[in-house]
Amino acid sequence: MFSVRADETSKQSCRHTEKVGPKNNNSSCTLPMKYFIETYGCQMNKYDSELVAGILEGAGYCPSLRPEDADVILVNTCSVRQHAEQRVLQRLNSFKALKLERPDLKIGVLGCMAQRLGEKILVEKPFIDFVIGPDSYRNILQVLNGVHSEQRESSPKIFLNEYESKETYADVCPVRVRGVNAWVAVMRGCNNYCTYCIVPYVRGRERSRSAQNVIEEIRRLVDEGFVEVTLLGQNVNSYWDGEHDFADLLAMVAKVEGIERVRFATSHPKDLSEKLVRVIAENEKICNHIHLPVQSGSTRILQLMNRHYSREDFLAKVEMIRKYLNPVGLTTDIIVGFPGEEEDDFRQTVELVREVEFDSAFVFKYSPRPGTRAAQFDDVVSAAEKTRRLEEINTLQKEITKSKNRQLIGQRGVILVEGRSKKSETDVMGRLETNKIVVIPNTILPKGKLVEVTIVGADGVTLFGRVNHQN
Repeated sequence: MFSVRADETSKQSCRHTEKVGPKNNNSSCTLPMKYFIETYGCQMNKYDSELVAGILEGAGYCPSLRPEDADVILVNTCSVRQHAEQRVLQRLNSFKALKLERPDLKIGVLGCMAQRLGEKILVEKPFIDFVIGPDSYRNILQVLNGVHSEQRESSPKIFLNEYESKETYADVCPVRVRGVNAWVAVMRGCNNYCTYCIVPYVRGRERSRSAQNVIEEIRRLVDEGFVEVTLLGQNVNSYWDGEHDFADLLAMVAKVEGIERVRFATSHPKDLSEKLVRVIAENEKICNHIHLPVQSGSTRILQLMNRHYSREDFLAKVEMIRKYLNPVGLTTDIIVGFPGEEEDDFRQTVELVREVEFDSAFVFKYSPRPGTRAAQFDDVVSAAEKTRRLEEINTLQKEITKSKNRQLIGQRGVILVEGRSKKSETDVMGRLETNKIVVIPNTILPKGKLVEVTIVGADGVTLFGRVNHQN
């Protein structure tokens, strides 16, 4: 969960297409209208919240540190798994008391859950004022202007979830919390229609920003002090702006002066090309880290998932990656308990994890999403069996991660310092280009600095380092 905070937000001069809101349209934060955004789900949702914040601040709204102090509360939602939606519904209920205390408070639901459930949210939770899907954020100022208008007191609540096939928000400037890394969405939507996935239904078809537009945003980020960017897309390596593919875009971003590191997420195995991997290998600033979701080690299950590759295809991609990139951080997603997954299918997944030796894996129990094809399949895997399979792969992956980390002891690497460790104010943490976190005890180093370190210890999944002082 993320919140757009009032402290250390970057003020930007990008052009906004709409400036409808409070009468005094400026970004000096002297107006009483304050907003609070709470975000659930993936990095793309976080970026979308930054876009909405940019639209609001461009119209003169001011950020609030706490929902209790806000005039507008926005909850940006995720629908990828049932658990994510349940968390949002519980959180919305906690805002009901605020609404009872302050009837003028406006509460809106944004994002994928708003797109999927739409008016149902307004019916089941009448204290919610409006819902807006991911392609309709430009309308939020008109929505708020209407909601705040006395003429609309008896009007129906506002519901916007229309798809915009060309919407990329290319001319909207996000408001970010100042830091080291910034997210940059280079494309939106997905054309793959994996049978378990709700994303194409709530975010629409693929569309890409122009490469030049992306580069312009990244140059602004350099001016604001960011030194690392992560390029985002539901299926980022299918990027195509009519002239440039994703490998072209990566190479262009790596040439932007002032950017020290470039990352991206998330890749679909079917679209990961040799050209792309070679571009990573040829550009020092592009990090040797690829998140490549396998989902299952069984070709039969992959076919049921509509993943467009086989077990053998995936292993060939891994071999190609490791041919060009050494070292490389290779991470993945895995779903256990997919409808029809038999024990033999699961064992194939286990063996694939052993063979590939991922650096880390995000493992999930299959969660049926209404409206997807897989939701109509017979779910023959019990909840208890899903839990057993989840725990087995997590245990295996934890041992693999520990072993790979121990092999790094004594080796040198370069970290990008991100700030203080979450567990100790006296320690500094940063990331290797492979995305592994390294903690430097009892050290003071500035954020955004590239520092050479020697790995001196590995405690579980955490690496510890020592700064190499140069003569």
